[in-house]
Formats: sequence, structure tokens, C-alpha cells
Amino acid sequence: MNNILVVSGHPDLGISFANKIILDRLASLLPDAAYVFLDKEYPDWHFDAAREQQRLLDADVIVLQFPFFWYGVPSIMKKWMEDVFVHGFSHGSSGTKLHGKRLLASFTSGAPEELYRRGALQNFPIEDFLVPLRQFASLCGLQWLDFVYSGGLSSASRQTDAQALLMREKALAHAERVAAKLKALQEGTA
Repeated sequence: MNNILVVSGHPDLGISFANKIILDRLASLLPDAAYVFLDKEYPDWHFDAAREQQRLLDADVIVLQFPFFWYGVPSIMKKWMEDVFVHGFSHGSSGTKLHGKRLLASFTSGAPEELYRRGALQNFPIEDFLVPLRQFASLCGLQWLDFVYSGGLSSASRQTDAQALLMREKALAHAERVAAKLKALQEGTA
């Protein structure tokens, strides 16, 4: 399989429900992938840029796993991107080191999927909020593999055991979709 790097951008995975389940399931489905847990490795947000750049260089496929906060990646992941994807490494006239690698966004939201459409609470389809990530991929010469998204995974909506069970099943299905997308990529059917 291609070398896969999964980067968890949850700011506190210890209190996560869905993202923790997704990452645990991915670890069992993709045991050979490399995993980076930004909140655990860098609780002070002081990133080892050289180490992170090497991880990116070693990867063929980069999976960004995160909860969708305020219409984008969480601040810890944003800072990681700012500190690691620097001019001369990932972009600019000499920043071609990531060209040809692939990027997959895998994320969750508290709001249900049906609220991400015109006229609904979020006013726009989820795809409209991904323009910055798509441009990030383009600028860095990364092939955008699209995204895997699951909504309706808010802790505020998890009031009963039945609701928690449904959310757990949804998170597990999310991980299965990520793994299936990566497997199809490996087999050349994606």
C-alpha cells in the first residue's frame, strides 16, 4: 500500500467521541499507516517543523482527520500547517517537495449534513467551505483526493444511549469510507 500519513487535528482527542472512534478504527483498518496526534505530540503547539516535514516526505498520501470548527480546520491543525508547510518546502519556486503526493480531508461536524445547503442553517453546501483546503493542496502541488465527511456528531446531541450508539455507528462507517477510498486508490480504481 502507499505510505499513508494520518494527521489528527483534534485539539483534545481525550474528550472526543467521533474523531477518537474514527482514528481507532482507522488504526485497525490501516495498521501500516503512520499516525500523528497533534494534541498529544505538541500540547504546547511548538511544532518540530523538520520532523513534520520528514513525515510528509515519507508519505504518498496525507489524510487530515479533524472536527470541522467554525467552517475550517481546528486552530492546532491550522498552526501546524502554517509552521510546517513553509515557502521553499511546500510552495514557492523551490518548494516542490510535496508535488504529486495526495491529500484527503476526513472530517466531522456537529451540525447534521442536511443543514449544509442553501437556505438551511449553514447557508452553503459543505463543499463551499473546503475552498481554502483545495487551494492549499493546489499551492503545495498536492493532488486533492476530495473528502470524507460525516455530520450530526455533536456531543450536545448525544443525550441517550441510543443516540450515542447511532453516532458510534456513524463514526465507524466514516472510518470504513476513508479506508475504502484509500484502498481504491491503491488498486487504481479511485
